[in-house]
Amino acid sequence: MQIKNEAMLITYADSLGSNLKELNEVLDKHLQGVVGGIHLLPFYPSSGDRGFAPMDYTKVDPAFGGWTEVEEMSQKFYMMYDFMINHISRQSPYFQDFLEKKDASEYADLFIRYKDFWPDGEPTQTDVDLIYKRKPRAPYVEVTFKDGTTEKVWCTFDEQQIDLDVTTNTTRKFITDNLTFLAEKGASIIRLDAFAYANKKIGTNCFFVEPDIWEMLNHSERTVAPYGVTVLPEIHEHYSIQLKIADQDYYVYDFALPMLVLHALYSGKVNRLVHWLEICPRKQFTTLDTHDGIGVVDVKDLLTDEEAEMTRESLYSQGANVKKIYSTEAYNNLDIYQINCTYYSALGNDDQAYLLARAIQCFAPGIPQIYYVGLLAGENDLELLEKTKEGRNINRHYYSKEEIDAEVERPVVQKLFQLLKLRNSSPAFQGDIQIEQVNENGMVITWKNLTSEIKLEADLLTKEFSILQKEQGTDWEKVF
Repeated sequence: MQIKNEAMLITYADSLGSNLKELNEVLDKHLQGVVGGIHLLPFYPSSGDRGFAPMDYTKVDPAFGGWTEVEEMSQKFYMMYDFMINHISRQSPYFQDFLEKKDASEYADLFIRYKDFWPDGEPTQTDVDLIYKRKPRAPYVEVTFKDGTTEKVWCTFDEQQIDLDVTTNTTRKFITDNLTFLAEKGASIIRLDAFAYANKKIGTNCFFVEPDIWEMLNHSERTVAPYGVTVLPEIHEHYSIQLKIADQDYYVYDFALPMLVLHALYSGKVNRLVHWLEICPRKQFTTLDTHDGIGVVDVKDLLTDEEAEMTRESLYSQGANVKKIYSTEAYNNLDIYQINCTYYSALGNDDQAYLLARAIQCFAPGIPQIYYVGLLAGENDLELLEKTKEGRNINRHYYSKEEIDAEVERPVVQKLFQLLKLRNSSPAFQGDIQIEQVNENGMVITWKNLTSEIKLEADLLTKEFSILQKEQGTDWEKVF
């Protein structure tokens, strides 16, 4: 199915109901017209990171169901699947074969071995300092082969996620085969997870390495294009990278919007948000919340350091039940890139502020993605957080079907559904956007397509807003 300019739900296979069968039932019962697309977070057999350490892309984790349920979903919604272009599971048959056979393994070339990558088998301190990394040391894990020898192999993230060497023919075939398989299995768009880390080169920071990264992106796009499928590179970093990718006519993520909207709602000032809406890519997916939390690094230079710090501090002081300790080692979480909190709780569980945030997202350039917890205006799940001591689980509640039946009756959720249906059905959103700053606190966003117009009038200080629409020759009518 082709991508539609309609809101996309982000969900795990077992978060809205306990499996894919129940998720399909929830979609049929509650979400017709509310969302037009589904980003089904990794549903493959995996050894860690809630699906992001995949073992085999050709299988659905049996705990969730099978391809039948996934393809049933793809008949009704345009679908996004994940492909972890940077890594594969340590427990995958590929890496296990490598551990058993070492140099004789047909998959030996899939991985980056320190002895082969660095001139002396080890990086210098200068090399290590240069690398854009997630750990306070060189990114590797030491592995033991069946013959008893040990080696360091590149590992950027969790020890279950072994990096791939995207420069070899073996890995290129692996990427091509799996992207092709997913394209044939109902994907409309394939998200290239951890994309900027994929290319490594000595003398660089091993992050978004040009021109190599463009060749990787173009290869991925060429692979899936014959199936009417496209790719979405996932990158959390300076907004200029998203602009650069958008210039090449690829879809990008708007990861800057979450903090900019929080800043506007906490401060009452619209200038930073308006500036971004004027310059941001038009061909993009917008977010306020994701499975990882609320991104921080993406607003560098869109907010001053002081404004970004104010927004962070306001989140902890005005947000509901969110503490700094949740983003520390005490909760298995040293990620400086995200704050772990639901978006509803970040706004103090305030219905009016939350609906305004979603209205801004619906009127921003691009296609709105809404995380399943956000779709139900979910509060921080402190019980799951404390039970697992995993910081990100504060935003990963498991909803039963009965719980969903109750949650959708809340007025804030009913209004959010109404807002999303309006976003999906108004032809004005297929046209052109105009953004106007009215004063320090107010803005108007108008979309116009041929004879249809729709506009959002908002005051970020009072949190009051209205949505009005009109057809040519008629007066403005308030619809929200």
